[in-house]
Amino acid sequence: MGVIIAVLVVAWVIYMIIKKHYPQAILLIAGIVLLLATFFLGTNPILVAKESAGSALLDIFHTIKVLLSSRIAGLGLTIMSIAGFAKYMEYIGASKSLFAVVASPLKHIKSPYILLVLSFFMSQFLVLFIPSHAGLALLLMVTLYPILIRTGVSKLSALGVIGCAQYMDVGPGSGNAILAANICKVDPAVYFVEYQLPIFVTTTLILGVVHYYVQKWWDKKEGFAGYDTSADLVTDESRPPLIYAILPIIPMIFILGFSPIFKSTIKMDVVTAMFLSTFISMIFEYVRTKDIRGTLQSLKYLYEGMGNSFATVVSLIVAGEVFAAGLMKIGAVDAMTIGAQSLGLGVHALIILFCIVIAASAFLMGSGNAAFFSFAALAPKIAASLKIDVVTLLVPMQIMTSFGRVVSPITAAIVAIAGVAGVSPVQVVKRTAIPMAVAALVNVVFILVK
Repeated sequence: MGVIIAVLVVAWVIYMIIKKHYPQAILLIAGIVLLLATFFLGTNPILVAKESAGSALLDIFHTIKVLLSSRIAGLGLTIMSIAGFAKYMEYIGASKSLFAVVASPLKHIKSPYILLVLSFFMSQFLVLFIPSHAGLALLLMVTLYPILIRTGVSKLSALGVIGCAQYMDVGPGSGNAILAANICKVDPAVYFVEYQLPIFVTTTLILGVVHYYVQKWWDKKEGFAGYDTSADLVTDESRPPLIYAILPIIPMIFILGFSPIFKSTIKMDVVTAMFLSTFISMIFEYVRTKDIRGTLQSLKYLYEGMGNSFATVVSLIVAGEVFAAGLMKIGAVDAMTIGAQSLGLGVHALIILFCIVIAASAFLMGSGNAAFFSFAALAPKIAASLKIDVVTLLVPMQIMTSFGRVVSPITAAIVAIAGVAGVSPVQVVKRTAIPMAVAALVNVVFILVK
């Protein structure tokens, strides 16, 4: 009975999210329904004795309080500080300066498809410092897109590369990566360097070649004959001095420099790095503007970014964990893992199966965060049942989530860049689908060789 209820609830969740209802509410309601069913079926206690409110029925809602207080104090604060810093960088224009420095050599390249490949590599460098798929994609539409179009790249080829700007959530600034590192109980910098970086570098180099041939093939197939004079060129020349280009990089320097990777005796966590980097940026801003009132007031953008992140990301994590708690308590996870093992598949095949499920979820939801935050909390229990380390399961799942998002025509970044260029999102994902299929195969190879 518990498994039947879980299947019905999961189907309802998928349907409602596809219909673009508020995912936090959907996941929270689904989790409460599952916990309520657990209470009536009497399959498991809702909370352990030391966390219980003293009433099994009240514990259903007390679970939300327990998860929320835990996340805000740790992972939530980390993600909010990252979002706040990103908002401040956007306000002072530092991201534009960073792009101006990185993109400057691109203007001298005449071959449109070579330029396309180099632009893809440059976007993958930028994703380490601008950890937002939609934010980075729109920045590239303002800055890189006009360069590509004027050099003879077709509109859809340019969008295909820009749509893949954050094809993988990597680095200590990524919400998904931070959550994965937290679940795996490793430092975010260690998670990035030891687990993500080898896959990221290998896949990025392969995808550069893939984009060259795929976009060229699509252009020939669709009859693109050269420079598109009707293209809407988006320009924005306003930016601060080029010295501001170092500001988005400072947190990464602190996080990696003061980490176990370099055997540092000084500990620098992500939150500390973000606040320290913000105050350094405020000094730059005061020296540039000589406006003490404006500089002090600019700090509000940090807090606005933190607040927005709580409303969008942290709330989604907690809602996803309530949903995951419901699935675990009602016995659906045990049934799923036992069922998967009964298929007679090996551990590698099961990991690939779970990766496909989460990638499909990201495609249907149009969100890597919604899919990963919904399933990530289940990973430790699934890994334990498969008798593997949780990092062995979670790393490929976290990576595959991004691929599903990039080929979804309802993803925010895809919809946004398609809207700016005046094309259909379906036309854009046609250009991202083959590169992401190749990326998925590379991920599978990494799973098999471990």
